[in-house]
Order: sequence, then structure tokens, then C-alpha cells
Amino acid sequence: MNRTVPVVILTGHLGAGKTTVLNHLLRHPGVRAGVIINDFGAINVDAALVQGQIDEVASVSGGCLCCLDDASQLDEALDALSHPKLALDAIIIEASGLAEPGTLARLVWLSPVTHIRLSSVVDIVDAKRHFDTVDLGGVPPRRYGVASLVVINRIDELTAQERVGQVVRIEARIRQRNPRATIIHTRHGRIDPYLLLDTAPSTRPQQETLPLEAPGSHHAHHHARSVSVTTDHHVHPGRIADLLESLPSGTYRLKGTFTTRHPSGRRDYVVHSVGGGISVERHPRSAIGGELVAIGAGMDEEETRRRMTEALVPCDKARVTDWERLQTYIRTRRDR
Repeated sequence: MNRTVPVVILTGHLGAGKTTVLNHLLRHPGVRAGVIINDFGAINVDAALVQGQIDEVASVSGGCLCCLDDASQLDEALDALSHPKLALDAIIIEASGLAEPGTLARLVWLSPVTHIRLSSVVDIVDAKRHFDTVDLGGVPPRRYGVASLVVINRIDELTAQERVGQVVRIEARIRQRNPRATIIHTRHGRIDPYLLLDTAPSTRPQQETLPLEAPGSHHAHHHARSVSVTTDHHVHPGRIADLLESLPSGTYRLKGTFTTRHPSGRRDYVVHSVGGGISVERHPRSAIGGELVAIGAGMDEEETRRRMTEALVPCDKARVTDWERLQTYIRTRRDR
């Protein structure tokens, strides 16, 4: 069974730092990423190719992605980059500065391409100019409601006094529209790729991580943390659903694989939960058991490990309703 390739949508107003963030992600050791670029926007593709940062590139021309009358160009690019022979770890869409995140997310979600899944929408915010360019007052912009991760970038361009007031104001506006979004603060687009990509090893050398500023911290740098729990037994589908539907505090992403004992026989799954979005797929494992990995900034690691351990309690029998809960998150392209 071919796995699905996660699609990360990178949005943000002109000059917010999308390309800078993208370049940091692409420099992460071991990443094989495909990038879809929008000719309406600006990205130094030639430089990236020379540096060997991008494994596969596709271009969509003719205007802003979310405004195109025909989505076939985007579908063709997604289809080409998700081909199993490329074995890419992720597809990153770098949208133009004028793109509407919600429209772009729907285009990916409704795409007929079979080997992709919408992983996350990352909105880059210019900390200094945000209220002069994107949020002009009134009802909070709709883009806040779509983002699973909001990166408040360029905080180094604010004075210490400005930083406290401006960042708190931006966060408050985001929370009005989207209480569940993860918000991080950074400078020079430096975020830890482990928040978005599935390619980081379970034990990462410290020098391979990229610093970010966690919510509530305006000075010290932090790294994304991860907590891992494993089991050698079948697990309970209802307990897994409980965890996916209510992630531990501070957790931005949760991923894992596990086996269950269904009345019709063994069933193996791979799960992802990012920013409130849940994806469940049938996928074979080599052995009975499972593992879960939680990733985030500002996690309570002890509490997170406790919750994950509870989710992996051995189980050889479950109710039909528990299976149905897990099944609701398994969606085929025909369901969309």
C-alpha cells in the first residue's frame, strides 16, 4: 500500500518571510521535499536548486493559485510530486503573498489526487507591519481561522517594549478567530522543521535543530520538543480516538502507527493530528504493537507521556462504537 504524502501550505502577506521560512525548512538534513511555486509570487528557485535544497519542483503559472479558474495545474503538480517513485517526505506549496489560505486549503482537500493529504496550513505574520497590511481592524481576517500554525516572524525588528504589546495584540486577534491554532514567535524565519516534517530522526543532534520562540516567551529561544511512547501489544481504537481528538496541551503534531484486534482480524493504522486536523489511514506494520510521537513547543512532557501511555494500553477487544469513531477519520477521495 502506497503511503500518502503530506502537503504543507505556506502562506503569508508579501514580505512576511515565507521564502525565508521555506529555505530553512529545505536546509533540514535528510529532507526530500517537493515544492510547488506560484509564478505570481517570488521565490529564488534557481538559488535553491543550485544549493540542492529542492528535490523536485513544479510551477503553477497564470496568477494567484487561489484565483485560478482551472485547478488542473495544481492537481497536475500534486500528482507529479506525490508519485511513489519520487519517495518525497513532503510537498510544500509556497503561495503568493495575495493568496487566500482557506481557498487554497480547499483546493488541496478537494483535489482528486490520491496519494496526498493536507497536513497543515502555516501562516507567516510580519510582526512589525501586520496591522498595516493584513489585519486592518474590524472582524479578524478569515485567514486566522484556517491556519494550524501561525508564525509571528520578524520580532527582532521590534523594540523590547514594542514586542510585548504588538505580539500580545496579534495573538489576541488570532485567538478571536481560531482558539486552537498553535502560535510561535521567531526571527529570520527560523522555525524547527520537526514541527512540520516527518523526516527528523527520533534522536536529533542538537546542532541540527533550528531555534524558535515559544508562545509566552519573547526573549529566550527554544526548540520543538518530542515525546515518544511504544507498545508491543494491540491497542484500543477508542483510546486512540480520545487522544487524537484532544491533544495534550502544547502539542502541535501527533503521529504514530499501531495495530488493533478487530472482529474480522488484525488491522494496522497510521495516524496524524496537526493543529486540530485528524488523518487516519490503514497501513501495514511489520509487527504487532505501536508507537506515538508528540511534537510541540511548551509541552508538559510528563503529562504528554502519561496521556500517550494511556492511549496505548493493551487491548484485545473493543466496542463497535469505538471502531466507528476511528473509522470516521478514514476518508477516501470519493468522500470529498
